[in-house]
Amino acid sequence: MSTEQSAAVKEPSMLQQKEMIAEHFRELSRTGETKKKVVYTFVPGNLTELLLAFDVLPVHPEINALQSAMRQKAGAYIGEAERIGHSEDVCTYVKCDIGMKRLGNVGPTGEVLPKPDLLLLSYTGCFTFMKWFELLRQEYDCPVVMLHTPYQGDGEITPTMTQYMVEQIRQQVIPALEKLTGKSFDEERLRELMRLSARAEDDMVAVLESAKHKPSPIDAYFGGVYYIGPMFTAFRGTQGAVDYYAQLRRECNQRIAAGEGPITPEGTSPKERFRLIVEGPPNWTHFREFWKMFHDEGAVVVASTYTKVGGTYDLGFRHDPTNPLESLAQYCMGCYTNRNLPQRLDMIVKYADEYSADGLLINSVKSCNSFSAGQLMLLREFERRTGKPGGFIETDLVDARYFSAANVKNRIESYLQMIVQKRTAGAASVDLAAAASLVRSLPVINQGGAA
Repeated sequence: MSTEQSAAVKEPSMLQQKEMIAEHFRELSRTGETKKKVVYTFVPGNLTELLLAFDVLPVHPEINALQSAMRQKAGAYIGEAERIGHSEDVCTYVKCDIGMKRLGNVGPTGEVLPKPDLLLLSYTGCFTFMKWFELLRQEYDCPVVMLHTPYQGDGEITPTMTQYMVEQIRQQVIPALEKLTGKSFDEERLRELMRLSARAEDDMVAVLESAKHKPSPIDAYFGGVYYIGPMFTAFRGTQGAVDYYAQLRRECNQRIAAGEGPITPEGTSPKERFRLIVEGPPNWTHFREFWKMFHDEGAVVVASTYTKVGGTYDLGFRHDPTNPLESLAQYCMGCYTNRNLPQRLDMIVKYADEYSADGLLINSVKSCNSFSAGQLMLLREFERRTGKPGGFIETDLVDARYFSAANVKNRIESYLQMIVQKRTAGAASVDLAAAASLVRSLPVINQGGAA
């Protein structure tokens, strides 16, 4: 990494978040002394408030994987997993996590992560998760609890689906946590944690929706992965999350008032030339280089689907302290990749209108079927319904072998040129229509020369 790259520009909220995460990992490293229990779980559909109600510490394997990729350690971990027999086509998050465990299980702060006391699988919109936890159970030899989440195949969450999940929470998840910790379930504490969640969720949605302004004060894809971090991981339901999102919202409002674009690692974004929607996860091994490709072209992502993978809060969901278990169930079922393809398409089309986007760019990730399945259909239907152009690039989550910088950059530039051409054609059509209207308004001259 060059000296120039190492001096990335960061917002105050990013520094605040960095300290929150560091403290969380420090607390994990001290569990041998504090005797706190550790639960491994996933980001989509996580039960953070319920875990915090029992004073257990959550660990998210996919966050460890992406952090490893950003620190350029994923290659060695993936190589180790493939050495012991995992296929090249297996989700690279899984291989990175397994390899990381085999090579010392060192977390992003350089401290060794504790073993899980429980594996809690609370989401199945990605069926790889089930196999992943089966592998982790073999590695750690600890109990597994599964909260089965019905898929929104028909595009709705029914009362029966909610009740099915609530019964699992009452009869399986809560008893497992009581057994693990020796504590009884305190529903009032869960309600208080959810009150804090809802406050933070309000501010987070305000931040994401600030991208409706021109210029957008945020990048909702690259910057967005930082913005969603506390909400989607270990901090929802905490005062720290409330404070973080209040600070982040203030920063966005300040940039709106100043007419400024988003803060990027290269500094404040240049003049906004393109407003894009992006579908799919980012590449983590070349994250800053990937972001810079957009920054250099004045392309700002005003809405993304990846920032909804841990909850579709901008569609109205809030954790509800008056119905805590029902709220947990509905949260799990509402995550982006638990929604069917027509629902996803409707969301993207809605973003195109509300955020005045120029088009949709899909980043198809080689090893993530939950996102990649159906993306070409989404692209074609988006173009048909909106008349706006779509673009397509291909990378991977945490495997650097599948990131070709030259190819990605070329495709992005070609796509942005397509937007320019469409704008030019649209402007020409308007000019022709105006000329035709002018001609029709002129008086008719007869052959004799009199009007």
